[in-house]
Amino acid sequence: MTAPAKAPDPGAAEPSPVGALSQLVEEANTSGITYQEMADRGAAAVTGTRLPRQWYQKLVKNPPANPPSLEQMEALAAATGRPLRRIKEAAAEQWLQYEATELAGYDEEVRIIVGHLAGKSKAELMKWRYMIEAEERARREAGD
Repeated sequence: MTAPAKAPDPGAAEPSPVGALSQLVEEANTSGITYQEMADRGAAAVTGTRLPRQWYQKLVKNPPANPPSLEQMEALAAATGRPLRRIKEAAAEQWLQYEATELAGYDEEVRIIVGHLAGKSKAELMKWRYMIEAEERARREAGD
């Protein structure tokens, strides 16, 4: 005879989702980069900052309460092959619950236009899209 399964304790903590930076390190590891290789790559790229293999493992399995320093993030970028900017964004998301929404690679005019359209209704956004596409089509057809 089997005993009925116990209901989960309502006070029990649910497992927390993996943080963004921890996830980047985990993805690098599952793609074939060992933690030791990460430690070696990070040390080779950033003089004076040697993060041991265990530091990378801990970041994935049991992240520290405080975010990494700039030097540690530079080592992480080299270790994982990710741009430093992406490492900083992931750290900000994991420790500060901040999600970067900046339009990288665009000039100030594009940022102003996007900022102006933020918060518009779906109908208004579609209207602006159709106007922009119509203007581009007219320019193409005119040979400009």
